[in-house]
Amino acid sequence: MPRIRLHDLRHTHATLALGAGVHPKVVSERLGHSTVSITLDTYSHAIPAMQEEAAAKVAAVVFGA
Repeated sequence: MPRIRLHDLRHTHATLALGAGVHPKVVSERLGHSTVSITLDTYSHAIPAMQEEAAAKVAAVVFGA
């Protein structure tokens, strides 16, 4: 069985939380980061769909969908 470090679990938790749609500010607070930008810089790979989601939400407001 591979050895799993505490840091690996922390990274997995953050990646899964962001991927599940937990707000980055909440994830940042849970990790103890001083700013949300640290969280977003470190884990941006986990949230590529946020751009598509944001565009869809704005389109829904603009076009009434």
